[in-house]
Amino acid sequence: MSTAQPDPRRWWTLVVLCLSLLVISLDNTILNVALPTLERDLGASSSQLQWIVDSYMLVFAGLLLTAGAIGDRFGRRKALTFGLAVFGLGSALSAMAGSAGMLIASRALMGVGGAFIMPSTLSILTATFPAHERAKAIGAWAAVSGLGIAIGPVAGGWIVEHADWSWIFLVNIPFVVAALLAQRPLVPESRDPAAPRLDFPGFALSTAGLVALVWGVIEAPSWGWTDARILGAFAAAAALIAAFVAWERHTPEPMLDVRLFRNRRFSAASGAITLSFFAMFGAIFFLTQYLQLVLGYSAFEAGVRVLPVALGIVVASPLSAKLTARMGAKVVVAGGLTLIAAALLLMTGFEVDSTYDAVALSYLLLGMGIGLAMTPATDSVMGSLPLAKASVGSAVNDAARTTGGALGVAILGSVLSSGYRGDMDAVSAGAAAQESLAGALATASRIGGASGERLATTAQEAFVNGMHAAVLVAAGIAIVGALVALVFLPSREAAPATIVPEAVPA
Repeated sequence: MSTAQPDPRRWWTLVVLCLSLLVISLDNTILNVALPTLERDLGASSSQLQWIVDSYMLVFAGLLLTAGAIGDRFGRRKALTFGLAVFGLGSALSAMAGSAGMLIASRALMGVGGAFIMPSTLSILTATFPAHERAKAIGAWAAVSGLGIAIGPVAGGWIVEHADWSWIFLVNIPFVVAALLAQRPLVPESRDPAAPRLDFPGFALSTAGLVALVWGVIEAPSWGWTDARILGAFAAAAALIAAFVAWERHTPEPMLDVRLFRNRRFSAASGAITLSFFAMFGAIFFLTQYLQLVLGYSAFEAGVRVLPVALGIVVASPLSAKLTARMGAKVVVAGGLTLIAAALLLMTGFEVDSTYDAVALSYLLLGMGIGLAMTPATDSVMGSLPLAKASVGSAVNDAARTTGGALGVAILGSVLSSGYRGDMDAVSAGAAAQESLAGALATASRIGGASGERLATTAQEAFVNGMHAAVLVAAGIAIVGALVALVFLPSREAAPATIVPEAVPA
């Protein structure tokens, strides 16, 4: 076996990979504080607002495994280049969107680019760095991935206040151009010498099933949970996901070997990751609206006030490694999910006249719970597989995070919308006021006087009541996740699962 020297460009390679990753991690949260502005400027409904967020995440999650397989087959740097180019094009089209429908479509295109960027960055990093440096490099990669949580809402709020909302997307272009120019001389090419075939049926079935599921969840408040179209969507989702599992079990080269989920460590940890991001993205989706439309903060002020989530993650993530070494992953992951549930239950005390202190505390606890649960859960996913299958673990980890976030926005947003509309049914103020809080406030502003003030207060109270119902659902799911971790997640690391051997180049 040859003893190749490490690539002398490897740390510059890491800079380019982190720059590429920063663009897509930033995009996950930068849009949230602009939702009320998009609702006003584009006339977007509550359902369309959710799809503006979810179209990106759903396409991103659905394509992750396939994009990784394409990179392994044709070259990971080529996949990164393609992803950056598509993401840049989608950003430009989003900035020029003149309607909610066009923005949803261009955001979906950005999701295609993001799906090629994320697995490419981690697979190139793994192939470039020697084993004794890999942990440090992955640590930097993970830190940049979390950086978007902190700076996304702040950057989005500043842009909304000082420039047109289109700059939320135009700001991506310089990063994309810089990464495209730098990756050619600084990023080495690599690919899987086994050249596995692409699993097109698996890709089609998994994507269609997820889209049918979340479409039903988002549209249910408008048409009713027992409407034939909604029940049909749920039935189609169940059938498609079942067909995906059946296909993956019998095809010679599956996109995802579903037998991996027989490994309790792998499946329980993946579930914990999904539920953590479900809570975080779902809560941020409606709490940024609460900060602006109920408490009266500007977009930038609301973005700054989301920072305690990131602070909690930064504080708890390194602490979780020490706690796991002492108590085991089972206890720490379950404890993190329990803390998430506690933070969500605190949010049931939010009212129309609440102070920011209560919001900050719940945000901080939410971030700490996510930090405690995520680190050992991610380590459990990766550690339950042999090194030769690390790309499978990475793809499942990324898909769990993104799918959890998308479903969090869809389900919690739907629960909130149902509660809001239920309270507003008896109010005679027009369809706009009954559709969303932003529409009600706009109507109240036009009416003016005591009548307008009463309408605004009634709508804000209806929004808060719907938010209470949403956080109760989220807290219940987090508690279920904690119980699953306690029952199924092993306390200590076991030997990685033995899967089909993979050729490893010298």
